[in-house]
Amino acid sequence: MSEARWLTPGEMDTWLTLIAVAMQLPPALDAQLRADAGITHFEYYVMAILSEAPQRRMRLSDLADRTNGTLSRLSHTITKLVDRGWVTREASDEDARATVARLTEQGWDKVVATAPGHVERVRRLIFDHVNAADVAELGRVLAPIRAALDQEIGAATRREAPPRQR
Repeated sequence: MSEARWLTPGEMDTWLTLIAVAMQLPPALDAQLRADAGITHFEYYVMAILSEAPQRRMRLSDLADRTNGTLSRLSHTITKLVDRGWVTREASDEDARATVARLTEQGWDKVVATAPGHVERVRRLIFDHVNAADVAELGRVLAPIRAALDQEIGAATRREAPPRQR
């Protein structure tokens, strides 16, 4: 058994800051979207990704990859969005076995109406506290971390929900 590669004091400080941001940011974004638009952050994220897709359509498996969600979570969310009239489920033109989510006009309108408040919240929480050089540096630093996570965890792993603890 090899010895643990302990974090240096500087690494520990950075790690604790990173994990605090990772834990605090999602509920802060979720609270704003629930209060202002009556939707969760994940629901908004799904619709925002669809709003930028060609013809506002995307295969569910690709959408799960883009949103870093499991197919199970995404399917549940899509059902809620369908019930609200913001998304439809359609058969894929390319693969009869695949399902496509499509953002409706009402869904587009919801994204357009919701985006300004969401962007303002993101700006207040993140970008108002760093300068342009810091933004570029943050992106540069996070990119290889995200790539390593994508490789380590893999898109296929995200497609299946983890087993439930009882």
